[in-house]
Amino acid sequence: MITKADKNTVRKKRHARVRAKLSGTAARPRLNVFRSSKHIYAQLIDDVNGVTIASASTLDKEISIDSTSNVDAAIKVGEVVAKRGVEKGVKSVVFDRGGYLYHGRVKALADAARENGLEF
Repeated sequence: MITKADKNTVRKKRHARVRAKLSGTAARPRLNVFRSSKHIYAQLIDDVNGVTIASASTLDKEISIDSTSNVDAAIKVGEVVAKRGVEKGVKSVVFDRGGYLYHGRVKALADAARENGLEF
């Protein structure tokens, strides 16, 4: 019996392929992006020590925005995660798009993080 894979299963396979090739360190953490239908989340992760250095999402009280599932919300999350990372002394990161296409909300978050001090 042939079953059709849903979008998230295909995305997880893509993400596993990407994660096999990149990893975050204390000097250059991984900027991970997760996108749901209602929110967007970003984390700076040190994979060597298994620690999240900084994180931001549309659920944060600091990010007060009407709609949490659009490009404007992604821009805000990118700005906040970059500022929190720079405060912790992080300048350079490895971008992990999480298996999503580099388009729309993911691209907006990445561009906002670059404009606010992160290099990748």
